[in-house]
Amino acid sequence: MAGKASNLILNKMNSGDNKIHKRKVVIAGAGSVGATYAYALAQSGVAEEIVLIDRNEELLRGQVLDLVHGQPFFPTVTIKEGTDDDYADASLVVITAGAAQKPGETRLQLLQKNAGIVGGIAEKVASGGCGGVMLIVTNPVDVMTYAAYRASGWPSHRVMGSGTVLDSARLKHFLSRHCGVDPHSVHAYVLGEHGDSEFVTWSMTHVGGISITDYCPYCKKCEGWKEQKSRIEQQVRDSAYHIIDAKGSTYFAVGLALVRITTAILRDQNSMLTVSVVPDGEYGLKDLSISIPSIVSSRGVERIVPAHLPQNELEKLTHSAGVIRKAIKEMGLR
Repeated sequence: MAGKASNLILNKMNSGDNKIHKRKVVIAGAGSVGATYAYALAQSGVAEEIVLIDRNEELLRGQVLDLVHGQPFFPTVTIKEGTDDDYADASLVVITAGAAQKPGETRLQLLQKNAGIVGGIAEKVASGGCGGVMLIVTNPVDVMTYAAYRASGWPSHRVMGSGTVLDSARLKHFLSRHCGVDPHSVHAYVLGEHGDSEFVTWSMTHVGGISITDYCPYCKKCEGWKEQKSRIEQQVRDSAYHIIDAKGSTYFAVGLALVRITTAILRDQNSMLTVSVVPDGEYGLKDLSISIPSIVSSRGVERIVPAHLPQNELEKLTHSAGVIRKAIKEMGLR
């Protein structure tokens, strides 16, 4: 039965005309995020083959050597340096590549440069006949996801960004500490831009199946829940800044968040994740990429979940969409 189930997943992923390696992941960008993701993915046992690509050949060689020397400790997996030809039969292409901001360079100049990098890779992936899914990680991830979607010419369900999957994990962490429960017992979501305009959907927040509003009187761990909510939401929003101030960049939790998304795709899990997607009228949104609840499967974005958000949260989502649209317009992507 297990063999039949595996074949069903494989057949679903091979539903197009293009040949797809069953569980091959190609990572475009071998920097801290790309290499950490590769390391976490190798340990997970989810992928059969992990291919890293980078323009910096010396860095690429070093990262791959460092990874393959650990193969005796991993589940069986092939890890290797790759070229653009590897995109053709990939089940999943993950783009982490991007340029760092140079002295004197404006935010818009950096945005345009990274959109050029991400868009260029997306074009190569599409022109190479890849029949898989594309996952964008490069920041600002919502704008870069939309750039990749436009450059690839693919249907929107095959292009997604890492979105607020990590932000939602951070929220679960802070709530679990506040409530004194296992983070696995917390279900909570951050929506909108992966950035300063993101917001917590308190209406969708539950602890052990109990809404946070109903759980609070039982918990009795604090007074002034309204103030505590604001504090926790700010902690989530500022987390990356604190980590960057302390050590320069974030990559451990990012890598784990990417493994979670990868698992949903390669194992056809139909998992609800807050990835960055291109909506077609859902929540009144179009012509952008934004993090909203979505079912993720081997096809990519199986469907967008129409959560019943209260008016105040819908207004926050609309505001966040406006921030993303402004950046897209500045870059001339529309």
